[in-house]
Amino acid sequence: MTPLHDLRLRLLVQQESERLADGQLDEIDLSVVQARCLCWLALLAEAHEEQAGDAERRGDTEQAMGWFADSMRLRDVIQVVSSIEIPLPAACDDDRDEQADGENLVA
Repeated sequence: MTPLHDLRLRLLVQQESERLADGQLDEIDLSVVQARCLCWLALLAEAHEEQAGDAERRGDTEQAMGWFADSMRLRDVIQVVSSIEIPLPAACDDDRDEQADGENLVA
């Protein structure tokens, strides 16, 4: 990665972190964030696999193995992100309503 690209990426991550920290947690739809992450991770994994194939066709087995290993790491990350159970926003609202109703009955 070039230094300029690295700095740009760090700035974007910092800005996004600040945006999330400043926002209300209720405004963040984590299921949408998870879906977007999975889309980008899948695209990155496919690109790495293509790069591995190109390197293999060129006869650069070391580079091909590197790209392939990266694509496998991305696939592992996809599995981890996919396994995170995030309740749907409507389900969260229903749970809150049920809790509020239960508190009203007890009082």
